[in-house]
Amino acid sequence: MSAVTLDDVTVELGGRPVVDGIDLEVAPGEWLALIGPNGGGKTTLLRAIARLVSFAGSIALEGRPTATMRRAELSRLLAVVPQEPSTPPWLTVGEYVLLGRTPHLGALAKEGRRDREAAARALARLDLLAYGDRLLGTLSGGEKQRAVVARALAQEARIVLLDEPTAALDIGHQQQALDLLDVLRAESGLTLVSAMHDLTLAAQYADRMVLLDRGRVVADGFPRDVLTEEAIARHYGAAADIVSIDGRIAVVPRRSLVRNT
Repeated sequence: MSAVTLDDVTVELGGRPVVDGIDLEVAPGEWLALIGPNGGGKTTLLRAIARLVSFAGSIALEGRPTATMRRAELSRLLAVVPQEPSTPPWLTVGEYVLLGRTPHLGALAKEGRRDREAAARALARLDLLAYGDRLLGTLSGGEKQRAVVARALAQEARIVLLDEPTAALDIGHQQQALDLLDVLRAESGLTLVSAMHDLTLAAQYADRMVLLDRGRVVADGFPRDVLTEEAIARHYGAAADIVSIDGRIAVVPRRSLVRNT
């Protein structure tokens, strides 16, 4: 059974299709990277999977149509790390991460020991234990992003959607966050679907890539098959060299003009 199944999914915004008839399956424990130029449909597709935007077609998680799930039920199965998360400045980091446990609580129920332990584990994994009492409003952009990822991990969902999860992080914390997600995937079979602009990072971590352009899938496969110089030129309008390093690939932009000095 697939972790995520999309059947003829279309999303229209402003009267035009932003996601256009997409069929896609994501296997349990797979890391799928959505790549493509700005406006290609990556973020909108993630929002459709999370049922945050109306769509035509059908989307199922572990064989169950999302349209039939209650919001709390969906949130126990699926966590989302958005590109522009809401981070109320008056909340502490500890309080914010503990909110990830909300889908596991009954009506009017308070967090219990298990919930606090799950939040503490998430804080520790993102190197944020010392930040527990800090207000979100006092954090840097990168620190806030780590708190957002920690909140998603505290949710203990089996499927995680990530929209540019490393955009605000320095290179060290980028590697730390992605390594952690990869470890969790190996340990617990976590399924990851991430929209990423950094093609080299995406190629380092993802098992599979889907290249979206104008709302449609134009390539789907292993990173080495999807990331070609021709594809980057055609869909990004960019010149780049594809370099192989220890069996993994890197995308190196190539200057199109050489200035005389």
